[in-house]
Amino acid sequence: MRDLIEHIAKALVDDPDGVEVTEFGDDEASIIKLKVSKSDLGKVIGKKGRTAKAMRTLLSACATKLRKRSMLEIIE
Repeated sequence: MRDLIEHIAKALVDDPDGVEVTEFGDDEASIIKLKVSKSDLGKVIGKKGRTAKAMRTLLSACATKLRKRSMLEIIE
């Protein structure tokens, strides 16, 4: 799941080297933190949060398939 979010974020931003993805949690639940450069933050969030919502939806579908719970936090 970490790789999925990292791949999507790197495709969206202008500076793919500035993307950092960390995953915390255990077997049942995980928190994925996405950190991008300040200039790329708007591209990751999208208009009215649509891009961020889509990323969370994909993450949720992937987590459901693995019978886990996961959350995405976008950090400035």
